[in-house]
Amino acid sequence: MRFLSTVDGSLDSLQRVNLLGVPLDCTTSFRAGTRFGPHSIRFYSEALESYSPMLDADLEDFSIGDLGDLPLPPGGLSRSLRMVEEAVASLYSCDDNRMVIMGGEHLLTLPVVSALVKRWPNLVVLQLDAHLDLRSDYEGEKLSHATVMYHVHNLLQPESLFQVGIRSGTRDEFARAREIQPGAPFGLKEFPLVLERIGDRPCYLSLDLDVVDPGFLPGTGAPEPGGITSQELFEAISLVSKLNLVGCDVVELSPPCDPTGASSLLAAKAVRELLLIMGMKAS
Repeated sequence: MRFLSTVDGSLDSLQRVNLLGVPLDCTTSFRAGTRFGPHSIRFYSEALESYSPMLDADLEDFSIGDLGDLPLPPGGLSRSLRMVEEAVASLYSCDDNRMVIMGGEHLLTLPVVSALVKRWPNLVVLQLDAHLDLRSDYEGEKLSHATVMYHVHNLLQPESLFQVGIRSGTRDEFARAREIQPGAPFGLKEFPLVLERIGDRPCYLSLDLDVVDPGFLPGTGAPEPGGITSQELFEAISLVSKLNLVGCDVVELSPPCDPTGASSLLAAKAVRELLLIMGMKAS
């Protein structure tokens, strides 16, 4: 199964659900390679069925379009972020549109949320991640994959950021997390409580693949031991289907870090599940 045939990528051929590659790879600090994520996910999707037994849904049942990858300028961080925000605004020009973004590094979530809060001021962001990403700056840079949720939180209303699966961060980051999220950080045991707190508010899911233990997914730029299993990831994704999900991203896949392709295959399956959820929401 390949997700779908790619259209021209000009954002002129929108469907009810849209898949977009954002090969951002400007601030990765340990192992680069996220620019190859979208291509690798598409390639390994060939090994998957279009039907999900967990969701009892099939990609063939929905109108889904693959818009290709944004042609981001190499090394042009400011311009790249602006292009992402403009693309997302265009993607949501129709009331019922939904999207899944394939990254690319995690900083891409910032311009996405910046566009979406203009549409949904009460937007909630649900982050599945190994890292808090709540630093105000990283090695002197304000915009980084390590600061993305600090800036995302500043765009949101109070109690609108929920971080699950976290197992890494500085002392200051953990203190900040407890200030902005009572009970944080959250593990999978607290996931039903998190979903209850989110309720029916419009929700954006940001899935950093390093939430998965590197024994299951070594192909990421900042692997962190002690993560969840691949099965736990897919169970969590199925629970997310209960939310008023308006969009999502899958980020931090670094294919060069896993020549076996197992990480890309797992990422492709996660994208398939999320496309199906988006299809069900848009129906």
